[in-house]
Amino acid sequence: MTPENRAAYWRANLQLVFGCLVLWFVCSYGFGILLVDVLNSVRFGGFRLGFWFAQQGSIYIFVGVIFFYAWRMNKLDQKYGVRED
Repeated sequence: MTPENRAAYWRANLQLVFGCLVLWFVCSYGFGILLVDVLNSVRFGGFRLGFWFAQQGSIYIFVGVIFFYAWRMNKLDQKYGVRED
């Protein structure tokens, strides 16, 4: 792997990690704490949406982010030729 490819791979990896962390932060802190009063006007599964994000939604989002990260990293590994078979 050339130094240019290595740097591009690392840059793409950091962008992916940063994007995942921003999504998780917005869903857990933003929806669960900052916007809870606004979201509580909506019902989801019998519960207020703000309460749901604070108690369960953040966890579901986090698990989804883990699967998304694994899927995207496999694509990046294939693109840059560092795939593990």
